[in-house]
Amino acid sequence: MFKSLVTMPNSHTDTVHYAWVVLAVTFLCLFVASALRSVPGIIMMSLEQEFAWHRETISGAISLNLFLFGLAGPFLGRLMDLYGAKSVCVITLIFLVLGAGGSVFMQESWQMYLLWGLLLGAGSGGTSMIMGSALINRWFHQHRGLGLGILGAAFSSGQLVFTPIIMYLNIHDGWRTAILFIALALGLVVLPLVMKFLRDDPKSKGLMPYGHTGGHAAIFKPDRNPMRLVIRSPQFWLLALSFGICGLTTSGLFQTHLIPHGIEHGFTEMTMAVSLGVMGAADVIGTILSGWLCDRFGKRWPLAIYYVIRGITLIMLPGIDTTGQLMIFSIIYGMNWLSTIPATSALTADLFGKQNVGVVFGWICFAHQIGAAIAAYGAGYIHSLIGNYSPAFMASGLFAFIATGIVFFIREPKAVRF
Repeated sequence: MFKSLVTMPNSHTDTVHYAWVVLAVTFLCLFVASALRSVPGIIMMSLEQEFAWHRETISGAISLNLFLFGLAGPFLGRLMDLYGAKSVCVITLIFLVLGAGGSVFMQESWQMYLLWGLLLGAGSGGTSMIMGSALINRWFHQHRGLGLGILGAAFSSGQLVFTPIIMYLNIHDGWRTAILFIALALGLVVLPLVMKFLRDDPKSKGLMPYGHTGGHAAIFKPDRNPMRLVIRSPQFWLLALSFGICGLTTSGLFQTHLIPHGIEHGFTEMTMAVSLGVMGAADVIGTILSGWLCDRFGKRWPLAIYYVIRGITLIMLPGIDTTGQLMIFSIIYGMNWLSTIPATSALTADLFGKQNVGVVFGWICFAHQIGAAIAAYGAGYIHSLIGNYSPAFMASGLFAFIATGIVFFIREPKAVRF
């Protein structure tokens, strides 16, 4: 399929625009890389049993991973703006393969901090929505929200496919086999496809952005120092703060602690893996739908509604005690998980320019990962104090309501700045 798409002539009359090839390759990259985000919660109890590490210690390494994932993002985003996303993606994929492969041999907790915290944390920024945002905002003039929604769904569908597989491997073959499986998938499948098919912008293929009609498409070079002006804008801080709460209420909390929480409440390991898989399936639909809604109705109102729904579901989570309730929760929360990404990314490009979206959205994603890191460590610390996660989930729900209020102050441009 890829070969037939790539060998088509580079003309404006192509049946399939090369933008869709870029979208497909980027989707695959994010799809497989997302599996690494699910691993810590799956193997946490295995590490506790084998090495007698405290949960707070393991949570600390995961928190470092999330923090560096976010911190590396704006710098990698700036490099993508200047030199293209492909080169950055290839280098960081190599980091991920080395970090995941090396963690198979770890015996001491400091090695987990080095490999999982430092190397994988820094490398993950190059295979994230920062990369997706940099590419989609360049390749697509029409259906930008839809493209971003599809890439947001890559994380969900990756979770849908890989979480039960990783859990099965962890239970039957051990946590090392589970991690090695992801390392091989990244190194032997994703990396070669990215090197062969990914392109940085339409100009590299002699094309206009998808959906551009009438004359030449305006091409802007990245501003020399965009953040000097961006940080003076209240809109940037509102986006960053709301997206920070998004991280606090999703990845850092759920992918680290949901499975241990469920097991401690009487659910089996595979039931919790299926729960995350159902969330992934629901989020594929929810995130793509979110992109369509943003294209049709704007970004601000959908974004506010997403945070309200998230707050309600998080507050209800500690009271769930049956498999049926868990699956209903998984569907509702899953529809909402990454629905914030298309709206936040598109608002970033509209407010601060597509030519700067890599670095600006990178800093906004850094705020997201600060929230995720706080949730990953904070929930582990709360658990070590009182023996359960209920206060952590309920507090995160209250923060989601705060994010709703923040979104109302974000100004949505009437005309997009390109």
